[in-house]
Amino acid sequence: MIETAVVILNYNGKQFLQQFLPGVITHSGAAKIFVADNASTDDSVSFLEQNFIGQVSIIRLPANMGYCGGYNAALQQIEATYYVLLNSDVEVTPGWIDPVLTCFKNNPAIAAAQPKIRSYANRTHFEYAGAAGGFVDSLGYPFCRGRLFQTLEKDNGQYDDARPVFWATGACLFIRAAVFHQQQGFDEDFFAHMEEIDLCWRMQRAGGVIYYTGASCVYHVGGGTLPKSNPAKTYFNFRNGLTLLIKNLPTRQLLWKLPLRLMLDWLAAIRFLVGGSPANAWAVARAHAASVKNFTYNYGKRKQIRFFPTHYGGLLLADYYLRGKRTFSKLDF
Repeated sequence: MIETAVVILNYNGKQFLQQFLPGVITHSGAAKIFVADNASTDDSVSFLEQNFIGQVSIIRLPANMGYCGGYNAALQQIEATYYVLLNSDVEVTPGWIDPVLTCFKNNPAIAAAQPKIRSYANRTHFEYAGAAGGFVDSLGYPFCRGRLFQTLEKDNGQYDDARPVFWATGACLFIRAAVFHQQQGFDEDFFAHMEEIDLCWRMQRAGGVIYYTGASCVYHVGGGTLPKSNPAKTYFNFRNGLTLLIKNLPTRQLLWKLPLRLMLDWLAAIRFLVGGSPANAWAVARAHAASVKNFTYNYGKRKQIRFFPTHYGGLLLADYYLRGKRTFSKLDF
């Protein structure tokens, strides 16, 4: 069995493979590299076969199974101690794997971890999807050290530490293989977006620790599959945000937090309408309809192990928009 498997899930991403895969091969040391192809319709697979023979193992999936299903299916075929789930649009740096693996080896309780995520386009700043480790607020809104809503901090070394966080980004997710399989992987009903938060929440309820390691840094393009303005992305974010609460909050909290979250979502839908984006407003409505339809089903997934409290008990919307707290350091933990 290999120690570390770097697994890149690809769907029609030949341009990213062309751009970033050589760097992954160069800087990943003894790790074995896999590309799991989600039934791409471009020439990604033939490109890999012609240019990376002996350097990359290719796993061909029968259909586009999304992020969740694609990784679940691919990782069933890989025996390793640690998995590194790496987006195809990530540029890695020399020695990026070792600091994270050192944390795992020094602390057996760590279930998953992430490096520092900087923006590929604005390299001095943190990137939206993960930054310096993720958290959720009292209503389940995700945010990061280095990123609150759309405000991205410049990296001045303020997050060069190593510490527990609430969730680690799926853009570059290190995870113990045994724990991943014990949790039965990602919830495939998420399809894409926030599935890593759900998995990290479940791992913590089972006693695991989620970690951030600032000594490792990668650069993420972001939005390579779905831009932020895409209604499909809006749909997944709003639907999956509600699913997170339904699956993971204690019932006594869910009774009042879910209605409040629904009301705030409708305010967001109105904002989309006023801003000239009716497609995104409709995506919020469809997300709510799906959440209502599947409420009983998702509620039935709850496992009464031990509910893990959110790291931040405040309301991020109020802190950000009403109190003007635009950086992580201003939040009162």
